[in-house]
Formats: sequence, structure tokens, C-alpha cells
Amino acid sequence: MISRNLYFQIVFRVMLIVFLSIVAGWLIASGHSPLLIFLCFFLVIALAINLVNYLNSTNRKISYFLESVQNEDSTLSFPTNITDQPIREIYQGLNKVNKQIQQLKIENQQREQYFQTLLEHVATGIVTFNDKGFVLHANSAAKKMLGVDVLTHINQLERVNRNLFQAIRKIQPFEQKLVSVITERGTIQLSLKSTSFKVKSNELMLLSVQDIRNELDEKELDSWMKLIRVLMHEIMNSIAPITSLSESLCKFFTIGGRPALPEELTEATIGTTLRGLNVIKEQGNGLMLFVESYRKLTRLPKPDKIVFKVEDLVNRIKVLYASLENSEKVKLIVSVNPPGMELLADENQISQVLINLAKNALQANENNPEGKIHITAGFNTDHRAEICVTDNGPGIPDEILEQIFVPFFTTRENGSGIGLSLSRQIMRLHGGSLQVRSVPNKETVFCLGF
Repeated sequence: MISRNLYFQIVFRVMLIVFLSIVAGWLIASGHSPLLIFLCFFLVIALAINLVNYLNSTNRKISYFLESVQNEDSTLSFPTNITDQPIREIYQGLNKVNKQIQQLKIENQQREQYFQTLLEHVATGIVTFNDKGFVLHANSAAKKMLGVDVLTHINQLERVNRNLFQAIRKIQPFEQKLVSVITERGTIQLSLKSTSFKVKSNELMLLSVQDIRNELDEKELDSWMKLIRVLMHEIMNSIAPITSLSESLCKFFTIGGRPALPEELTEATIGTTLRGLNVIKEQGNGLMLFVESYRKLTRLPKPDKIVFKVEDLVNRIKVLYASLENSEKVKLIVSVNPPGMELLADENQISQVLINLAKNALQANENNPEGKIHITAGFNTDHRAEICVTDNGPGIPDEILEQIFVPFFTTRENGSGIGLSLSRQIMRLHGGSLQVRSVPNKETVFCLGF
């Protein structure tokens, strides 16, 4: 409706200008009075000026409206009680659009207030900051955990805790870090996780901060209890026979509550005593080996990290795997994608982890005629380097899945129970992780995350 009336006004004026121009031309050609010719030209000029002013007036109002929208001024209102119908309809349309913009602004403000209230009530700390370190938003939980009342720039955290400041300043998108912070409430463990996103042309970092001290304490206590149970089991298994045997040997050398005389000892008694002492020696050596295994677990050397090609690593694992007993019965398949993938790690330690996992998979598939082991290297959905060892063996039951990383826990008769614990410890020293998932009678997957 607005366009039709406006076009009518414009076309009407243009037709008048054309008509008067034709009349003026005809008057000139016919030699009529110069006064009439001058009058026609005057009307043409007046109509042209009127047309320009009419268009400019409309354009100025629309431009004024657009500038108001650009400046986020939604208080503008155009009069609708004018007699010019096309302009009145334009004003009505602009007022309608302006009202819709006002409504959208109100809805956005309400939505923003809702999300801000939501963020203030969550227990997880949320901080957003730009590439220059200026903080756009930090909820109460974040400020409380970071130990500040007001947070406008991440440099403020340097006065609170330098390690925390360095961790936040250097954190990369999709990275997770664990930082210990000493506060007046004691030492807390903060889990930092980041992600990046763009708002217009600005690159922003979203940082979540979570105090996991209680969870870590519970997990640590649980781990200690499991370890103590295993240690007690192993030590009691070694000490009980020694104690029992020692009591039996003491009886051979005690007669009526007194020490036996040399002439009262027989060859059979001496032979039995020697055999008993050998058993005590073997049990003692076994206990010493057990303690030595524990020392290995607690005294791992610091990783000597270098950049190496993953393809060279898996080829090395293939050679080591071929030297294992019965390795020809279970096929090993390796793949690296992308082929030129590189890692910054201690190649010897990672090789130790992989060959241990491959050996476990081989033993799990010793009775599987179609057993296969896959070692795959690549990048996961979080763009992190990952090496996975997969086998199609019997799998790991759910009831023991969480216990397999407990030191000295083993389901094998001759197993030491430190292989997986040692492997996980190596990955932790690399700042990575060793995770497992298993589907009984289908597959078991151990993944090294870097």
C-alpha cells in the first residue's frame, strides 16, 4: 500500500513535468507568446524542485530512522496525523518496525538477565575474556574460587596466585588444566577447562573453573584404601607361611620347653629345617621383589620429551610385538592418520606403555582363534593426539574395570599387577591420560590421550 501511493505521487509529478515540457515545446514551435512559454518552463522547474524535495524529505526520514536504529535509539516516533497519505503510511510502517525493535530489545534484555541469573547460581565458575585479557563476564562462583572481589582483567590474578595466572594466561582452546591454589581457606584444587568462540570479529575465550578438591580427596582416599587392601593381601600371603613355618621349625628345636641338645637332633630334623629355611628364603625374596615393584611404581624418571614421528614408534612396537611368545597367533594391525603425525613425548616410555598394552591384549586373546589387535594413532574430536590399542578378546567385566589400574591388582596367576598402574603413571607424567572402555565378548580399547 505504501509503495503504490508513493509511486502514484512520483509518477503524477513526472507526468506533469513531461506534459508541460511538451506544451512548452509546442508553444515554441508555434511561435506563441513568450509569456506562455516562460510560464510553462517556470512550472516545469517548480515541479522538478517539488519532486526532488518530496523524495529528499522521504529519504531523510528513512535515513533518520536507520541512524536511530544504528545508534540503538528506539524512542523515535513519527507523527501519523498528517494529511499526506503516502508519507503517513511510511511513518506508520516505520513506527511499526520501531515497535518490533523495541520488543526485541526487551526480549533480549530479559533473556540476558535470565542467563546472567542462571550463571550466578551455578556452582561452576564461568569467565569470558578477549585476546587482550579483558574480562567480559565473571560469575560469583568464579570470583570466589579465584579469590577476587572484582575481575576486569586476568592480570589481576597475578597478585592472587602466580601459578594460577600463568595457567589461565597460557591455556589454549579445548585444553584442560589442574592447578593447586593456596587460599585463606586452605589449598584448593581447581580444574580449568577452556573453549573459544567468536562474537562479531572478536575472538573470546570461555573458561570454566571448578573446585574438585572434595572429589580428589574422595578419589585419593578410595585409591589408598584399594592399595592398602592389595598390599595387605600380598604381604599376608608372604608372611603367613613364614610365620607358620617358623613356629614349626621352633618346635623341632624345643623339647619340654628347653632348647634341644645337638645329640637330640636327627638327620630328618636337620633336613626338614633346611627345606623350611629355603622356603622362608624364597618367600622373603618374593616379598623383596614385591617391594621392588612398588619402588619402580613410585620412582619413575621424568620424561625426556622429544619430537618424533608416530609412524616410527608403531613400527618399533611391531618389531617388539613379534618377539613376544605366541605373537604369531594374534595378528597386530597398525595405522597412523595423518601419516606424518608427530608427538612431543618420551619415545621410550610411550613405547613401554604400548608394548605392555599389546602384551596384555595378546594374553587376553590366547584362546581366541580370530584374535586381532589394532594400534591406531590420530586426533580425536577435541583435536588432541591419541593412540588407541584395541583387541577383540573377551573384554573386561564391569565389576573389575575400575580396579585394573590399582597397583598390584591382577587377575592372572603370574601377573605382577603393576603394568597398567605404571602405564597410567607414565601418561600422567606426560600430562596426558590412559583411559579404557570395554564391551564384554566384543572389544576392549585402551587410549593414550596427549
